[in-house]
Amino acid sequence: MKQWYEELFENSADSYENEVFTQGTIGEVDFFEKECGYDKSLKILDVGCGTGRHTIELASRGYNVTGIDLSEAQLAKARNNAASRNLEIPFLRKDARDFDFKGEFDLAIMICEGAFPLMETDEMNFRILQNAFNSLNDNGKLIFTTLSGLFPLYHSVKDFLDSGDSMGVTDDVRFDLMTFRQFSTYEMTDDMGNRKVLNCNERYYVPSEITWLLKSIGFKNVTICGGKLGAFSREEVLTTDNFEMLIIAQK
Repeated sequence: MKQWYEELFENSADSYENEVFTQGTIGEVDFFEKECGYDKSLKILDVGCGTGRHTIELASRGYNVTGIDLSEAQLAKARNNAASRNLEIPFLRKDARDFDFKGEFDLAIMICEGAFPLMETDEMNFRILQNAFNSLNDNGKLIFTTLSGLFPLYHSVKDFLDSGDSMGVTDDVRFDLMTFRQFSTYEMTDDMGNRKVLNCNERYYVPSEITWLLKSIGFKNVTICGGKLGAFSREEVLTTDNFEMLIIAQK
């Protein structure tokens, strides 16, 4: 049986690219470049690359990038997008819970809930962070975004729904304070015109949790900022109004 996130990205590559949360690519890649020190000799891994928006933009700027994703439909779109720009990029079908490039990469990115924190157990989410760590070299860096638990703690679920951040989510929403998981129903129509009703299960994290997880894996320095769409910055202080956190972890 497929998990909800597998069904979500099946036959939805075209509509995915039109979502609001995919429109900040240029500014986000500007941030990655700055974090790389503009060193184009570095190797970059894009975990949960989707249709390749960050991968392709980085490659077009001269970086050596590899994209991995669980969805073959998303990867097919990514390969077509790369070919249309005459770019040769390795796009590989891999499960984020089961990959290890054994220290090959200088930077790993995992943006807009690319795999983490969509998994159905905390152990699976932890494994994704471990795999990213293992794929980095001794001075490697991981940059990712994840759902901020400060948001639902400060705002009620009603406020969350009224904010418009959860477009497509019905009134069937429950936030479990014991597990920091939001259970919701998401209604969508895929690119083939098929109507789907998905039972979603997403994990929210608070900053102290993320810091502990990353340091227990072996990252030495962890910086957490507010995740502002299209405008990633170390100067963006995380507040209760940030739906996402931006995390920079250094080995």
